[in-house]
Amino acid sequence: MALGDLMESRFSQSQSMVAVVTNHVDRYSNSNSHRLDVNPAVVVVQDVVLDGNRDRDGDGDRDRGSSSDSVVESHGNTDREDAEAVASTTGYGMGNGNVVGIGMPATSMAYLPQNVVLSELRHDGFEVCTPSGPAESGLVSKWRPKDRMKTGCVALVLCLNISVDPPDVIKISPCARMECWIDPFSMAPQKALDTIGKTLHFQYERWQPKARYKFQLDPTVEEVKKLCTSCRKYAKSERVLFHYNGHGVPKPTANGEIWFFNRSYTQYIPLPISDLDSWLKTPSIYVFDCSAAGMIVNAFIELQDWNPSSTSGTTPRDCILLAACEAHETLPQSHEFPADVFTSCLTTPIKIALRWFCTRSLLHESLDYSLIDRIPGRQTDRKTLLGELNWIFTAVTDTIAWNVLPHDLFQRLFRQDLLVASLFRNFLLAERIMRSANCSPVSYPMLPPTHQHHMWDAWDMAAEICLSQLPTLLEDPNAEFQPSPFFTEQLTAFEVWLDHGSEHKKPPEQLPIVLQVLLSQCHRFRALVLLGRFLDMGPWAVDLALSVGIFPYVLKLLQTTTPELRQILVFIWTKILALDKSCQVDLVKDGGHTYFIRFLDSVEAYPEQRAMAAFVLTVIVDGHRKGQEACIEADLIHVCLKHLQGGSPPNDTQTEPLFLQWLCLCLGKLWEDFTEAQIIGLQANAPTVFSLLLSEPQPEVRASAVFALGTLLDVGFDSSRDVGDDERDDDEKAVAEFSIVKSLLNVVSDGSPLVRAELAVALARFAFGHNRHLKSIAAAYWKPQPNSVLSSLPSFTVRNSVSGYSTPNQYSKIGPLSRVGGDNQSATRDGRVSVSSSSPLATSSIMHGSPLSDDSSHNSDPGMLNDCVTNGVVNHAKPRQLDNGLYSQCVSAMCTLAKDASPRISGLGRRVLSIIGIEQVVAKSAKTATTTGVRTGESSGTANSLAGLARSSSWFDMNGGHLPLTFRTPPVSPPKPSYLTGMRRVCSLEFRPHLMDSGGLADPLLGSPGVSGSSSDRSFLPQSTIYNWSCSHFSKPLLTATDGADEIAIKREERENLALNHITKCQRASGSNLHNPIARWDTKFETGAKTALLQPFSPIVVAAEEGECIRIWNYEEATLLNSFNNHEYPNKGISKLCLVNELDESLLLVASSDGNVRIWKDYIFRGKQKLVTAFSSIHGHRPGARSVSAVVDWQQQSGYMYASGEISSTMVWDLDKEQLLSSIPLASDCSISALAASQVHGGQFAAGFVDGSVRLYDVRTPDGLVCVTRPHTLGVDRSGGVGRVVGIGFQPGLDPAKIVSASQAGDIQFLDIRNQSDAYLTIDAHRGSLTALAIHRHAPLIASGSAKQLIKVFNLEGEQLGTIRYSPTFMAQKIGPVSCLAFHPYQILLAAGSADACVSIYADEISPPR
Repeated sequence: MALGDLMESRFSQSQSMVAVVTNHVDRYSNSNSHRLDVNPAVVVVQDVVLDGNRDRDGDGDRDRGSSSDSVVESHGNTDREDAEAVASTTGYGMGNGNVVGIGMPATSMAYLPQNVVLSELRHDGFEVCTPSGPAESGLVSKWRPKDRMKTGCVALVLCLNISVDPPDVIKISPCARMECWIDPFSMAPQKALDTIGKTLHFQYERWQPKARYKFQLDPTVEEVKKLCTSCRKYAKSERVLFHYNGHGVPKPTANGEIWFFNRSYTQYIPLPISDLDSWLKTPSIYVFDCSAAGMIVNAFIELQDWNPSSTSGTTPRDCILLAACEAHETLPQSHEFPADVFTSCLTTPIKIALRWFCTRSLLHESLDYSLIDRIPGRQTDRKTLLGELNWIFTAVTDTIAWNVLPHDLFQRLFRQDLLVASLFRNFLLAERIMRSANCSPVSYPMLPPTHQHHMWDAWDMAAEICLSQLPTLLEDPNAEFQPSPFFTEQLTAFEVWLDHGSEHKKPPEQLPIVLQVLLSQCHRFRALVLLGRFLDMGPWAVDLALSVGIFPYVLKLLQTTTPELRQILVFIWTKILALDKSCQVDLVKDGGHTYFIRFLDSVEAYPEQRAMAAFVLTVIVDGHRKGQEACIEADLIHVCLKHLQGGSPPNDTQTEPLFLQWLCLCLGKLWEDFTEAQIIGLQANAPTVFSLLLSEPQPEVRASAVFALGTLLDVGFDSSRDVGDDERDDDEKAVAEFSIVKSLLNVVSDGSPLVRAELAVALARFAFGHNRHLKSIAAAYWKPQPNSVLSSLPSFTVRNSVSGYSTPNQYSKIGPLSRVGGDNQSATRDGRVSVSSSSPLATSSIMHGSPLSDDSSHNSDPGMLNDCVTNGVVNHAKPRQLDNGLYSQCVSAMCTLAKDASPRISGLGRRVLSIIGIEQVVAKSAKTATTTGVRTGESSGTANSLAGLARSSSWFDMNGGHLPLTFRTPPVSPPKPSYLTGMRRVCSLEFRPHLMDSGGLADPLLGSPGVSGSSSDRSFLPQSTIYNWSCSHFSKPLLTATDGADEIAIKREERENLALNHITKCQRASGSNLHNPIARWDTKFETGAKTALLQPFSPIVVAAEEGECIRIWNYEEATLLNSFNNHEYPNKGISKLCLVNELDESLLLVASSDGNVRIWKDYIFRGKQKLVTAFSSIHGHRPGARSVSAVVDWQQQSGYMYASGEISSTMVWDLDKEQLLSSIPLASDCSISALAASQVHGGQFAAGFVDGSVRLYDVRTPDGLVCVTRPHTLGVDRSGGVGRVVGIGFQPGLDPAKIVSASQAGDIQFLDIRNQSDAYLTIDAHRGSLTALAIHRHAPLIASGSAKQLIKVFNLEGEQLGTIRYSPTFMAQKIGPVSCLAFHPYQILLAAGSADACVSIYADEISPPR
């Protein structure tokens, strides 16, 4: 199957293939509405069943269209609203009836949600690791030959002395006589010598036509010296080849001397190898064709040991030796070989290989050897017999070398120098042929034996097939040459390896053959497809292919215009560039970028493939100015913007997130720090295009759009700015930058850390470019006002403070004018007094100040606040009044990021604030006062240093860490001074982080000139990570399902079966014995167990305390598995624990009472917990509210998380998209105190309010609200309880209308939506002391806990089944006041946490089923 087709089928099947594993159903669907949260195939089943139910009810015509549509549509295009509206309508209309009517598939579907969230690449260690994109150097670039070399000069020295045999040789008869396939005795000796010399020259020239050839025939030592020195002089730093034929002189001596003649040919004169080496120098290659040639190699190795480095004294000598035989061997004399058999193998391999093969094959009787010399064709033409033989021979020898040699040696000998590579390929043949005559050629560097490699059998077969055609081809010139099946068979062998091989198995030995096949048009397409499949196996495969030498081939192929090769070539280049970025230079040099721009712009290709082209172009322009310029010239900016706007014919490109993502990244990288490109982008209205993408459902697309907008902001690295040059030269650009920042501020509360991280990076760029304006704005907000909203911001310190505290003894080293202090006044808002938590004295957190600071500003007029002192130069850089509001919003957004729930983003936010001179006061939270809930801050002597800037290790407790700001209504100018109270600025610094030390301000900085635009500034800016994160997508396999998908599916199926069995048992259980204690765990929590949950498929209980310490315990083995803090901020408070993806690898959702949500993976393993994502689920709060008091619940069925509290709406978060889906108004003046999402009906949730009312909501209805009732009266009862709803939940089963609600007054109400006015059943359970309620998901059981140390268990009819008063211990002491209750999802197990920090577990049976 062609790779393009393979990719097409892969993408079209991706939903069905990965539905169980990852939540990609929506990713490739065309639905612009809410996604289908479950496997489409199963939804169809559910819809059909529900349709049947509705028909039986006589309701068949209603909504028929939507249901039948969803049955007909295929891949995830079903509108979920239709499908679920059908389900909910049926539910409301039939009540309990559908429990019976619905078939088993639908029931299991309702109980066992199929979707999996937060399992994407971006969730794998976002906090802990910084991703690396394609590498530029190091390990991956080893495939690139260090420096390509060329043999520039060849010296041929023949010592034949024809007709005079040397004294140490006794020849046999008949004897080998041929030299260069010429019989020296067939002509006069001198003529023979000349002819042999010219023939040898011709034979070598075939391998290296561009070299300069010089030869000496029967020379003297002086002539050899002259030859060597002239060769080195001509070759300069190129390689010199020295070929020595010593058949007419004695063998080399034991000292490594070779023999030449005197002028009169009466004596043999020895020449030490050391002299020869000193004349030729390096780099060089020697060929010694004489008996006992190994002597020379041994002497040379000794010489190397004595003198290991060259004359320069540093680089190792680059000398290569090829010798015909070992030191103790003589050359074969058999007449079946030529006398120079070694030279013949090296220079005419095909001829001697065929002759040698014929003597050993069945053809030796039928084939006349003289025909071998008449093989038709040219060696360079692969469509002829001779050309194909040469091609096969090259492939075979290359393959043997690649499989046998170490990779670095293979690179050096077979890829660095064309002539050396040819000689070594032919040397492998020499070893094979000469070993058959008991002679072993040797080389330096030494090669492992290859003469018995099984690839020689493939060569023999190919040779035999070719030779069998030879007589016919010679007799009939018109006869058609039949190509050998060699390459087809080898490609098939490679394909077999692809089906069964892996990284851990032996690499495919056919890889060099695949490379050779790329030269042939008839095999090229298949070879490229197989190569693409191989590269897809991982970076190791790409590295192997590059080390074989694939790069120049695929680079050359970009010049072809063959349409069918385009997709596969783009794929291959994607894989190469995902591993090694350095190829960008080669691509631009060869004009390869235009190939990818044309492909990107072609509408025939699939969006996924065009995304690959965008990726390749992104790597080309990444940090590469020539690449950026070339792509601008090719109009890449307008091409990308056109597709981002969806200007192409409607082929669903707009809905392909990967394509959008890479278009954004490509543009972002294209104009990163490149003013010319930024101007083109601004003129093309790019900011508007990107601002529309900030609400895309995929976080990667949103983050990429933020990145592209951020890089459009000019930081000023392109041009140097003077200190006084504050006015922007280009007003239009300034206006454009403000519009960009306005767009960016909309994502400050995005649900994805990926997006917020990019926002922090973009704001850092803005802060850098507009540093002085932002500093003066921050200073303007610093003066405290009586009504300042202190609690809306974290405590920051501004360099000079107003309260007048001065501690000269502590801070004398900082400077006499430094003043330290905090705003310690009470801030009043809406009649409520809140105590400022800033401390009057902050100790060592102020690490730097300067005598140049304008100490007078605390009693100056507000106009002076805009003065900015920079490196000793006062600049009156007053921002234009119109911009003040925007700058204010920026500072607020920076503060919000600095308090982000994600540690990585809060770190980025603090770096951004430090750019504008705001730093954080060190503070630790005191213990929460239980009566008033007010915390006090205490100063701390510790300070962490971030890039040398003072910041604190913790934050003041400020209103749950949320800014009650919306960015749509900027404050009027001049801005209200109360906007950002509590900031301290360090206005005398342009930051030079490496000059800071812990003692204070480094002295050299005081007199330093402006450093704006220097490299140190650049390094201080936080770096974007979205590009590197996104690159890793292409390093992973794209054509096959991920490893372990089958295992995950099997494990999932096992769990589903187990869950269904348990659900069936639960539905039949009475629960009357649910008072058997099976475990008791002293959590050692300081403030008692606030919330707990039981794991569904392992004997594990997770509990958390108010201080947000989370502990995990195995109750069967009674062992503590893990304990960790949810976060390090001082404002603590836990709201809820939920399990996400409980049927798969579950994640732990931890909701804090300030509305921050953090989700953990691997939380069971000690110290291995990883933060998957973190975000603030609640924005703003009601006027006058003390804190947010968040209530949160999670709904796996829909993938939604619902959050509310002291706010006027419920936030609905789509965790798959990590996006706020909607905000449903509460339609009530009071706030929600309890919240429960239906676990069987997606989109439904019930809320209990402080005033005792209960509301049912459905996100699919227009206003969200379904009905309202007030079952709990607000009045105070006899025991002092109030009507506040403490717990709420849906009754077990599939009925969406039945709810159980419990109030603090102690009454439990059973409600039915069909009778909204009153509860149909009331239990007066605890008389004013009810603290917790738990409803079993499947069994007809309800448990309620009391502050009066008891738990009651009821069934759905209101009958009390039992009471639990005692702990499961030997002494059975009474339980503490109950603080939380939680049922096991699929078993009759109850976990109860109490105020005395004990968690007890009770079972229906003594040994509950696992």
